[in-house]
Amino acid sequence: MLEKKIHQGRNIKRFCEMLGIKQEVLAYELGDDWNQKKISLLEQKELIENDILDQVAKILKVPADAIKNFDEEQAINIISNTASFDNCQQPAFFNNQPTFNPLDKMVELYERMLEQQKEMIDRLEKLIREK
Repeated sequence: MLEKKIHQGRNIKRFCEMLGIKQEVLAYELGDDWNQKKISLLEQKELIENDILDQVAKILKVPADAIKNFDEEQAINIISNTASFDNCQQPAFFNNQPTFNPLDKMVELYERMLEQQKEMIDRLEKLIREK
């Protein structure tokens, strides 16, 4: 079985999309050395240096491990397998008794995304007022 590689740059892009954060905003948050084009190049990299990954994770308010390990296909498969229960039969992987409720984690992520979006709007309004 081939082990699928995680594309960290694509994961950063996906998290930014989910959180509604534009490349320009991420570049601004990373500092003067960054711009939209540099973020675009970062999103194309399969592996990202740990220090940059940690900075991005802090800005996005997600664990760095989430960016390092997020597998979109696996997440979609889990969501699609749990979204519908034909004849109330549970998929076999539910026998593993997860230590957390996946739905709680999704709600937590959604709440974090909303908070992040509110903070980003506040920052943008502040920038507009300063100009």
